Amino acid sequence: MSTKSLEEIFQAKVDAEIRIEPKDWMPDAYRKTLIRQISQHAHSEIVGMLPEGNWVTRAPSLRRKVGLLAKVQDEAGHGLYLYAAAETLGVERADLVAQLHNGKAKYSSIFNYPTQTWADIGAIGWLVDGAAIMNQVPLCRCSYGPYARAMVRVCKEESFHQRQGFEIMMTLCNGTPEQKHMAQDALNRWWWPSLMMFGPNDDESPNSARSMKWKIKRFSNDELRQRFVDITAPQADILGIKIPDPDLTWNEKTQHYDFGAIDWDEFYQVLKGNGPCNKQRLKTRNKAHNKGQWVREAAMAYAEKKQQRKASAA
Repeated sequence: MSTKSLEEIFQAKVDAEIRIEPKDWMPDAYRKTLIRQISQHAHSEIVGMLPEGNWVTRAPSLRRKVGLLAKVQDEAGHGLYLYAAAETLGVERADLVAQLHNGKAKYSSIFNYPTQTWADIGAIGWLVDGAAIMNQVPLCRCSYGPYARAMVRVCKEESFHQRQGFEIMMTLCNGTPEQKHMAQDALNRWWWPSLMMFGPNDDESPNSARSMKWKIKRFSNDELRQRFVDITAPQADILGIKIPDPDLTWNEKTQHYDFGAIDWDEFYQVLKGNGPCNKQRLKTRNKAHNKGQWVREAAMAYAEKKQQRKASAA
């Protein structure tokens, strides 16, 4: 069959909501788009452990420590699910990890900001994981089967993380004036980077339209960002803290919140590696990877030995 005929059959399956599986024919551009998106998603989960991991030893109580440990562990698991999904597209996990460590691959810009206080852990759970849920729930209906199935469990766990973060913020806001001030300060610093998580405005996003045609994405960047603002603004009112946007107002006509302009120069600077913690994050990841080399070698040697014993017994 011609490539054009195969593309027509492929698009017809996508339009009919029939999942594309690893052995199915797919356009090269579809495969490359998925590899880029899934690997960046996996990298973000792995790097996302770092801003929170340094608060495990400084959590204010045993309960908070256990909760944070569980969350960091969940994020490691999410990375593994996603790397496995990417491998079904014909790429090697080791190559993807190498691209992360040498700076060639991108990950979410949000993880290049520092966690200065315990309130930042609450703000990350409430805002960052809240934005992640907004992005990721539609991915459970992604046209590519392995990615969609991986996202089902990821979204369930992200929902818990968001509730955990909001509960931390609620505790701080109902505490001493100093604690409430800490929560407000965290909101001030994490609000705008959280809005940037959805990616550039639709007219500046070159891949968005094609991804929506292929049903990798179900909603545009701006649609998801608007949903996030509409849901989060009332939550800030419940907490009794103020979103740092003087232009944030409820629009009775549109039934949505209007909000101010995002500083896209900051977004692109962070993507280029000039964020507050870009170099620190990659240095930490490379150090952890190198220190764990002996574990990976031992695991591979054990697996090979086990395989040899099975072959001998047969």
